[in-house]
Amino acid sequence: MTMNETGVRDRQATALLVGLELPATYRDGWSAAESLDELARLVDTAGAAVVGREVQSRPSPDVATYIGRGKAEEIELLRRQLEFDFVIFDDELTPVQQRNLEKIIDCQVLDRTAVILDIFALRARTREAKLQVELAQLGYRLPRLTGKGIELSRQAGSAGTVFNRGPGETKLEVDRRRIRDRMATLKRELEEIKAHRDRMRADRRASAVPVVALTGYTNAGKSTLHRALAGSDVLAEDRLFATLDATTRRVEPAEGEPYLLVDTVGFIHNLPHQLVAAFRSTLEEVNQADLLLHVVDASHPKRAEQMATVNRVLEELGAGDKPTLVVYNKVDRVDPAELDHLLHRTPGAVAVAAALGQNLDGLQAAIQQALRDRREVLEALIPYAQSSWVAWVHERGRVLAEEHREEGTYVKVELEKSLAGRLRSALEK
Repeated sequence: MTMNETGVRDRQATALLVGLELPATYRDGWSAAESLDELARLVDTAGAAVVGREVQSRPSPDVATYIGRGKAEEIELLRRQLEFDFVIFDDELTPVQQRNLEKIIDCQVLDRTAVILDIFALRARTREAKLQVELAQLGYRLPRLTGKGIELSRQAGSAGTVFNRGPGETKLEVDRRRIRDRMATLKRELEEIKAHRDRMRADRRASAVPVVALTGYTNAGKSTLHRALAGSDVLAEDRLFATLDATTRRVEPAEGEPYLLVDTVGFIHNLPHQLVAAFRSTLEEVNQADLLLHVVDASHPKRAEQMATVNRVLEELGAGDKPTLVVYNKVDRVDPAELDHLLHRTPGAVAVAAALGQNLDGLQAAIQQALRDRREVLEALIPYAQSSWVAWVHERGRVLAEEHREEGTYVKVELEKSLAGRLRSALEK
């Protein structure tokens, strides 16, 4: 139960969860029960209470109603008993399926995508995140307008109801023309923000400070690790999608070179394509990073499937071949023998408990080693006529030796490999 502004007690929204038990070729390593467990956490994060679950076994989804008309009629009978507010399906429904189900079940029918979009709307803090979420919401709603003119005649968020959140700044007449116009405007604004972000990335590259990006499944502990390594104020909660915005902080380790640590949005099983597309500019932080830290919840029973999900999205973003260090987090909750097995199967991985500060020194050492691997030691003789390069190597690299000779200044310097190539090219001219 919750209290509204007038002090009147409001009943918490309730939901029935529905999943399909499909053949293994459909399941991608997740059973219907396991996937519904995750959906239940999503619904809880969105602010509703789960009052029950229904699983239907089928060889494939029904084209018209996803679960079959008979099962839909059973759910309507159940609704009359339990009086839940929503039926939420653990997969993205087609517009036709959603409309057909709502003709049979006398309540609002939603899907996994709608719930995730609602959470993203709840969590969005920066202007960029709000624009990205709104764009994803409109892209989701556009093909679902038929027969929904009255219900969707305003922008989500204006009423503040659960599963109906949005940026909440303007009301929209949700028809195809207005939605497309709004989406075009959002895309233009996001392009401007992207251009600014690209300039910031260029400045970071010019400074030669390496960038380390945290990536991983949602709730694996990325934000907690960011706080532990960088002393940042990034929100860290035991909730799915606790933070959406890419946050960058400079880390000055006790030993080794400084680096910029970037926290990015987490991934999830069946992540809506609208969100991958809308958040592409934010997720591209992983493309620009020198090193990825793939944070894994070592205590989660589906950690292998979660890792596979993250790897698939990284491939989709074009970052599948980035240097990556696997970080098993929450190892204080894992049996030591099981942890040894995990580390044996993942050479080079590091085990930490970020919330407890356990083995952060070991992780810092592994990060420094990985950063050194992207660098090389170069010996060069810089002619006095090109003496500006001496200051350049001091600024961009770590000078190991320097000697003034008759022909010029000899330096032995450790540089990032691309910068070493740039120096070679300049001296060869």
